[in-house]
Amino acid sequence: MSTAIVTATATSASTTAWEAIRGAYDLQVHVAPDIIARRIDDLGLAKEFLNSGLKGFVLKSHYMSTAERAKVVTAAVPGIAAYGAITLNHSVGGLNPVAVDIAGRSGAKIVWCPTVDAENETAGLPTGGNKKLPFWAEIQREISAMGIAPPRMTVLDEGGEISKATLSCIELIAKHDMVLATGHLGRHEIFPLVRTARQMKVRKVLVTHAEFPSQSLTAEEQVELADTGAFIEHCFTTMHTGKAPWQTVIDSIRAVGPERCVMSTDLGQTINPPVAEGFALFAQTLLDGGFTVNDIQRMAVTNSAALVE
Repeated sequence: MSTAIVTATATSASTTAWEAIRGAYDLQVHVAPDIIARRIDDLGLAKEFLNSGLKGFVLKSHYMSTAERAKVVTAAVPGIAAYGAITLNHSVGGLNPVAVDIAGRSGAKIVWCPTVDAENETAGLPTGGNKKLPFWAEIQREISAMGIAPPRMTVLDEGGEISKATLSCIELIAKHDMVLATGHLGRHEIFPLVRTARQMKVRKVLVTHAEFPSQSLTAEEQVELADTGAFIEHCFTTMHTGKAPWQTVIDSIRAVGPERCVMSTDLGQTINPPVAEGFALFAQTLLDGGFTVNDIQRMAVTNSAALVE
């Protein structure tokens, strides 16, 4: 494998890049309907994926379960598999075992731990700065200004152990064989959570967008988490929007190994490329960085399918 230095997103995707992601699942897309403006809706995305040779996607919302919606998309666009998920923010009751159980009964594939309402995530706070803020941060600030926001959440109790509510959620994730994804938790939470989930027989654990600023996990930390049996997710938007250098993710994938990594886009924002195009640009950027077609197929196709199929 070459060690080419990559400093920017590829500007176009080759036929090879498109072939490398043929049959892929994108495990994190943000599309309409949503309370945030999106460049495409879920039915449009399904048609876009079908025309691009992609197999399916997981609908992520920070605020509501998408399981029932995903079933409608799958029925409406034959040839595409859309999957639902739930994110354990305050809008669904936070670390709420009932919400997890209902999501599991509804066929949801991924349970994200708190994201916008995580204690570790500061972008949505009035004191969180104003540089390159995600769209959801403005909503969080508006909710906070209304005085209706409950305290932000951690998966740890006062003694630093995994909390009882979190343990109940983990138990139900295992029962329904869903993916436990770490959301916007901090490294001090991610490590004990992943270990506990594996001990509690959760088969599928995904460390969410490892390079995103509120996680910013080093290559060494990613290797340690992968050694416990977790997949490490790398998201196109993190690097494309300048929140982390491309070389950082390239070095991390080399350290962890493509067999333990997943490529997602985290796309759907109005200011970013179309989702399928972004997926191909992700593949092209990694090809430019020295990864092989087989490496990319493993991360985008094989590993993603292992999590949702």
